[in-house]
Amino acid sequence: MSPSKIFRNYCPMGSTDEKRCFKLTTCNSNTASQNLHAYGVLLIAALSTLLLIIYNCSDQIITTRERRYAKSREAAARTVREKTQARARWKAAKDAAKKHAVELHAQFSGKLSKKSPANSEEVKILNQTETETNDFHASMSASTSVSASGGNRTEHAHHTHMMHEMEDDSSSFEVFDSESRNKNIKKKIPKEKQIHTHSQIFKYAYSQLEKEKVQQQQNKNLTFSGVISMTMNDEIRKRPLIEIAFRDLTVSLKGKNKNLLRSITGNIRPGRITAVMGPSGAGKTTFLSALAGKAVGCVVTGKILVNGKSVSIHSYRRIVGFVPQDDIVHGNLTVEENLWFSARCRLSADLPKADKVLILERIIDSLGLQAVRGSLVGTVEKRGISGGQRKRVNVGVELVMEPSVLYLDEPTSGLDSSSSQLLLRALRREALEGVNICMVVHQPSYTLFQMFDDLILLAKGGLTVYHGPVRKVEEYFTGLGIKVPDRVNPPDYFIDILEGMIKTSSSSGMSYRELPVRWMIHNGYPIPPDMRNNIAELPISPANINLGDDIHFPGSVTEEQSFAGEVWQDMKCNVERKRDMIRHNFLRSTDLSNRRTPNTLLQYKYFLGRVGKQRLREARVQVIDYLILLLAGASLGSLTKASDATFGYAAYTYTIIAVSLLCKIAALRSFSLDKLQYWRESASGISSLAHFVSKDTIDHFNTVIKPVVYLSMFYFFSNPRSSFGANYVVLLCLVYCVTGVAYVLAIFLDPGSSQLCSVLLPVVLTLIATQINATKYVKIIGNLCYPKWALEAFVIANAERHYGVWLITRCGALQKYGYNIHDWGLRIALLILAGVGCRVIAFVGMVTFQKK
Repeated sequence: MSPSKIFRNYCPMGSTDEKRCFKLTTCNSNTASQNLHAYGVLLIAALSTLLLIIYNCSDQIITTRERRYAKSREAAARTVREKTQARARWKAAKDAAKKHAVELHAQFSGKLSKKSPANSEEVKILNQTETETNDFHASMSASTSVSASGGNRTEHAHHTHMMHEMEDDSSSFEVFDSESRNKNIKKKIPKEKQIHTHSQIFKYAYSQLEKEKVQQQQNKNLTFSGVISMTMNDEIRKRPLIEIAFRDLTVSLKGKNKNLLRSITGNIRPGRITAVMGPSGAGKTTFLSALAGKAVGCVVTGKILVNGKSVSIHSYRRIVGFVPQDDIVHGNLTVEENLWFSARCRLSADLPKADKVLILERIIDSLGLQAVRGSLVGTVEKRGISGGQRKRVNVGVELVMEPSVLYLDEPTSGLDSSSSQLLLRALRREALEGVNICMVVHQPSYTLFQMFDDLILLAKGGLTVYHGPVRKVEEYFTGLGIKVPDRVNPPDYFIDILEGMIKTSSSSGMSYRELPVRWMIHNGYPIPPDMRNNIAELPISPANINLGDDIHFPGSVTEEQSFAGEVWQDMKCNVERKRDMIRHNFLRSTDLSNRRTPNTLLQYKYFLGRVGKQRLREARVQVIDYLILLLAGASLGSLTKASDATFGYAAYTYTIIAVSLLCKIAALRSFSLDKLQYWRESASGISSLAHFVSKDTIDHFNTVIKPVVYLSMFYFFSNPRSSFGANYVVLLCLVYCVTGVAYVLAIFLDPGSSQLCSVLLPVVLTLIATQINATKYVKIIGNLCYPKWALEAFVIANAERHYGVWLITRCGALQKYGYNIHDWGLRIALLILAGVGCRVIAFVGMVTFQKK
């Protein structure tokens, strides 16, 4: 192209420049750019207004939706309750009519026996009269029953019509019945009556709950005969029965000569609630963790048998529930949302939604959470439900997945007596369905103590003192000469004895340290060598003592080590613990639970809904992030002009530091605030991939919006030559990259350390990347830093708009910085690859490295 054409194309006259000026802008003949400050001010006003509206009205979206959802549920419950009451009144009227008919029949029979009719015509007349009388009595009884309920003539006619409809049209209840009355004939539900709407699902759930309540009332409040009738009821869905037996179970810390449990033998059976009690340091939680396969960093010896087979309990992970001692639930979700998410992800994928809703409503009702089902659980900063209700939600998260084995670590701690009994009644109902329940309890009341079936009493050092039925524990200790005084709670008295606070009577002639040996002798278990010292002092024949073989128990022998030896031993212990944690996280046993849970894609859908709700409830925090970006863009755009000589080098440098710092700190919240919840969910079998990808997907919204928010201020105040689209693409890739870096910091570091690194990392890397006269090694490090790629992409995008007489200036500036004008696409690709690589590293770290 000739110089004249270049001049005509890229160097127009001043009059043409004046025609190209937009409204509300001013043009200077000495510069090639326009003054767009007016548009920046308008955007600040518009975006600030929008963000303030979102800040003040963010809660209304979810609140309105939940209110409509609650109205649908309440309407369904009210309808089912009215129909149930109407059916009960109609049944009472029928029973009364039948009773009157029987009495009338008896009267007629007595009269006919005294005076026999002469012919068959009189018999027919009498039979017809009896039938009419029975119908009259039935109608009168129904009228009396309905009128007695307080209704007027209109209500009486309405209820009578409703009763006849319910009695005659049984198909109206087919939708709400889980199984047909005739077990041999499966009735097909019409297409228009399929359970798919919220109202139909709730009507089905509440009708089933009413039926179960009636059955429980008929079963005499779950007495022995009631239990037998529930067992014989075919409508109750049976769960797989799992019995866990343990033989000589010993648990000791790796690398340390310390036993946590020693020689524990026994079993826990399905359909029974087993309480594990003992003083502090007796190894109660360790015992529960060993049975659940969660003992990490420990040496576990002995045998743990599942249904008589030596298989890992992880093979039944999908039907095994574990309630931790801490209340690990999502505080920014409601009670119902916490339970519903667990039910959808952990129940069988083949189970209809209506049955899942039934399970959810049953658990909410049995745990007494109906009044707070729509309330947020709450966090430390934002108060929600009470501590006792939070504890019950913690238990309900495991109950809604219908486990066959349920472990609970001190579920009654912090609960009052009534809440504890409510929780035990809910667990009792689960036990009636064959659930094997084992729970750690800390000094329960006598009423609560009597609700347990079996008791495992541990002494300090992890030794068994008693393992058997609760009703025989006092009898056992009485045989040892230890009698519980009057008006003293037996579990408190036993624990005080094991603590050494109460001395046994002189008549018993034993110390509390001898109680574990007594139990071993009572059951014929082998006695460890280091516990045989005081056997001679016991009044027991040596023939009744099983000394067994001289088995070495880990930790029974203490060896002196040097300081260097102890340090080396601790290092080995930590390495082995980390190795066990990694092996435990990647352990995949053969699934024997026969339950097909939702796949990863379906769980990803459930996670998207949950994370979306959490982000909406945190909308105010997001608004504050956007406002800070707006201020940062306006400030940097006003203070650092995009000079034509440097292509905006300084302005873009500050932009990279500001955007990286603000976006990293905001992205830390995605994975640093709910680590405990993730560890609990991943241990139960919920997909870690769905958890990670769903959060990253929701964060893409910020990745797309935040560059727009920042550039809306920065671009119109700095007026660079590069287009808005080119700046947006570079900033979009930069935010995507730094978000991945923030994921790595949040997963591998503690919250305090990750925040400090998020502040220092952008500044340090940018300083390294912008060193022009640096040494060889500094340049190599700078070429590997993401600020170098982003800054080069910004400068190249700006330099590409310099044509004509600016070509010499452009070549000189790019040569000074060491940039190549053809590397714009490469730098964008490097930013994207860095973001993807950081996300892969973060996911591997999230799955691999977990705290104990």
